[in-house]
Amino acid sequence: MKKILLVAIALFLGASTNAQDKYFTKNGTITFDATTSTSPEKVAAVNKSVTCVLDSKTGNTQFSVLMKGFEFEQALMREHFHENYLESEKFPKALFKGQIINPSQINYSKNGNYDVTVKGQLTMHGLTKDVETNGKVSVNNGKISIASKFSVLLNDYGIEVPRLVSDKVAKSASIKVDCSLQVLGN
Repeated sequence: MKKILLVAIALFLGASTNAQDKYFTKNGTITFDATTSTSPEKVAAVNKSVTCVLDSKTGNTQFSVLMKGFEFEQALMREHFHENYLESEKFPKALFKGQIINPSQINYSKNGNYDVTVKGQLTMHGLTKDVETNGKVSVNNGKISIASKFSVLLNDYGIEVPRLVSDKVAKSASIKVDCSLQVLGN
């Protein structure tokens, strides 16, 4: 009986430790900005319902973004974004699957800001491309947050900017990611 109890405790502790290795959110934020210097108005949107999962042991990370979750200041801009550029009905999600290059350099039990490099694949508008970007993992009293900023060429993802608006919409979009994570299972 003692052996069964010890095995059960060991299994429980192992499962608890493993759960502490995974962090997630359903409320991450991604900002998209394709404003040019000649844009009469800001060509930008924000999505505050980004899903992110991070495995602190392996450094594996994944983001899922519903394209219809992007909110613009102008309703017409939102309509053009979803119907003409990203075709959100046909391609409802963007997905990033990647890995922090040196996950062991991050001490998740010690407050600090850790500069990281993330490599992975970004799928958007039905096309997948390799991406490598720098970011930051912050640990503050057990709370984990991640942030990154990078650019994507719209043409790389089959997103064409019509010549008529090429002076108003940039060929490259700035993407900013901010996510506050919590232990998976909490």
